[in-house]
Amino acid sequence: MSTRIAFIGLGIMGLPMAGHLLSAGHRVSVHTRTRAKAESILTKGATWADSAARAAADADVVFVCVTDTPDVRAVLLGTGGVIESARPGLIVVDHSTISPSATREMAEALMAKGATLLDAPVSGGDVGARNATLSIMVGGPADAFANVEPLLRHTGKTITHCGESGAGQLTKLVNQILVSVTNLAVSEALVFARNSGLDAGKTVQAVAGGAAGSWQLQNLGPRMLKGDFAPGFTIDLQQKDLHLVLEAAARAKTPLPALSLVHQLFTSAQAAGRGGDGTQALFTVIEKLSQ
Repeated sequence: MSTRIAFIGLGIMGLPMAGHLLSAGHRVSVHTRTRAKAESILTKGATWADSAARAAADADVVFVCVTDTPDVRAVLLGTGGVIESARPGLIVVDHSTISPSATREMAEALMAKGATLLDAPVSGGDVGARNATLSIMVGGPADAFANVEPLLRHTGKTITHCGESGAGQLTKLVNQILVSVTNLAVSEALVFARNSGLDAGKTVQAVAGGAAGSWQLQNLGPRMLKGDFAPGFTIDLQQKDLHLVLEAAARAKTPLPALSLVHQLFTSAQAAGRGGDGTQALFTVIEKLSQ
């Protein structure tokens, strides 16, 4: 059955996700700040909308995938935003990683119009978006989740309803703690291997299949060793997420010493001009410290 979909935000993640929904036979209207980014999906049959409100006007489900909390707020509640077309039965799915408390506030604003907001941040990077293998963590009403889960199956492999509004965002922050601290562990381990005279590539092969194995080691480790710091997910975006984690941790009175260290080390990478590099460039910071 075809669903009328609006997709707002066609960046490195949003464009392939919208493409999967279009390929599945759904009617997709798109809007993004730079229309040129939409050209490839428009040629495949998507339709263009001049604003988020116009995209949402004829949609049953609105997907949003933008950068930060202010961007989501502008798309949902600003002039020309989704709220201008909000009505009973409309479901909005926000794939952005943003503040959990702001998510709850925006959910309440949309609820006043009869619409439902699901926070549904994703993990898996650009590769997961292209291959439709993302992990999707969803917060919000269970009935709305049940309605959109078949659509989420077109873009994700692991889809979990995590609880009430904001729970998806909080779960994504848990994810970011794990990936960031593991990234530091991989960086330290590979710098140690090199400095100890090991063939670091063979070292990755030796340990990746055991208890030390991780996605970061298998996917980012070889790129670190090759000096390939092209972004799948940039340091600048990771820092945005870590700022959200630390804010939420302060609110929950939860110390995160390892994450705080990673945050500082990423700040060093940014100061060295590597904010636009992939998160695997953390390796360069550890490498420099060892010289």
